[in-house]
Amino acid sequence: MPSAVPIAQINELLEKRAFGQAILLAESATKAEPRNAAAWFALARASFGVGRCAVADAAIDRAMKHGASGPDVDFLRALIDHRLGRSERALGRLRPLVNSGGPHAAQASFALAEVLHRAGRSEELAALVAAGGPWLSEPRSVLARARVLKSTDPMAAIDMLEANARSSAQPHERRVSGFEAVRLLDAAGLYRRAFDLATHVHASTGTGFDLAGLLGDARKQVELLKGREGWCKPLTPATRGVAMVVGMPRSGTTLIEQMLDRHPAVGGIGEYEGIQAIGDGIVAEGCWPDRVASLAPTKARELQRVYLQGAGSFRRPGAKVSFDKTLHAWRWLPAIAAVLPGAVCLRIERDARDTATSLFLSNFHPQAFGWTGSLDSIRQVIAAERELAPLALRTLGIAHEDIRYEAMVDDPRGHMERVLARLGLPMDERVLAPQDNARTVLTLSHEQVRKSINRNSIGRWRNYEFAFGPEWGA
Repeated sequence: MPSAVPIAQINELLEKRAFGQAILLAESATKAEPRNAAAWFALARASFGVGRCAVADAAIDRAMKHGASGPDVDFLRALIDHRLGRSERALGRLRPLVNSGGPHAAQASFALAEVLHRAGRSEELAALVAAGGPWLSEPRSVLARARVLKSTDPMAAIDMLEANARSSAQPHERRVSGFEAVRLLDAAGLYRRAFDLATHVHASTGTGFDLAGLLGDARKQVELLKGREGWCKPLTPATRGVAMVVGMPRSGTTLIEQMLDRHPAVGGIGEYEGIQAIGDGIVAEGCWPDRVASLAPTKARELQRVYLQGAGSFRRPGAKVSFDKTLHAWRWLPAIAAVLPGAVCLRIERDARDTATSLFLSNFHPQAFGWTGSLDSIRQVIAAERELAPLALRTLGIAHEDIRYEAMVDDPRGHMERVLARLGLPMDERVLAPQDNARTVLTLSHEQVRKSINRNSIGRWRNYEFAFGPEWGA
């Protein structure tokens, strides 16, 4: 009997990058035929396309279990492993694809170069580039070549990257090259040139962002927290072993994760998309933000189950606590109070101008974090978080600790003792040496966390003082 699963239709949507539509069809297909490997592989592709790596990870495992195989499957499996910090597994699948010389060799070479860079394996990256190959003749190889060149001639690498950022290459390629050059320009003390290039890259590769919608949602939550009772309450049994960060990106979130991940009882799970999925689930039920308490308990329990299952799958074996370095928790605190009661939040705050400088000079996703494209929009979002997060944590009774980045750098022991006590764990000296953490870091802080705790980034904004007006005084 022929399959009723519309694989051709789903693949057509994937080719058009209509990932949302493809996910809906693929989910229906896997429910209709749970053993259909092609349906599970399509769901993995679509989910990976929108950054839902936990879903993609589970889906491709199901696809392979039911017989999916071949270079396409190996390549996607490697990309998902890389995004989840499983560098060795990713390398183990990519190297055979590169060596095969087949149709996936070039794509696999680019992916291999990225994994080696993120894992800090610079000598292996240099060897890959030195080995040559057709992939190096493609314009987008400039990134890998420049990353090797920067160790011997950083200015030449900068020129290569900036030229690519200002070229007619694809927007993603220009964006990555541009911000790589911005980072090197900043390190070289060429601050005006770095700022001008970042401004150009934001303007030429941005995709638009609903800033008014984000700020309006935050204001609505503040109104509810100040003026109305009963709109939010726990809807599920209390959770144990869940902790997460609350704060702005580039405020020290990766440092906290790397420190805690050194504790044998804590497993960092990276920027897990589970909180966003909980929020999206509540929105889909028409309950956000003012009717959170009316969410059906069965739906709340299902959202909790999916979150805990995903977090547990990413947590290091033997660890008792999952530490979620999500960048979205501050926007969904009522959802956390309702669906994950018992979760511990670590709220971190850093000098707003240092945070803004780092955000503006970094390559965040132009859609999900489009507000990082100007200092003015960054200022408005930081102000919204600083009004909303403390009020929500206090009013909703969420267990939390407040951390000031600069104070934590000056007294890491005192802060870790306090945080670990909140988590019900003893102090462990290893948390004071995050630079010894061998776990691959995929965030924008992946190079900084290889260094011991230091004050080097404190006051960084003064290099860009020309860009900050009096409105930042507040």
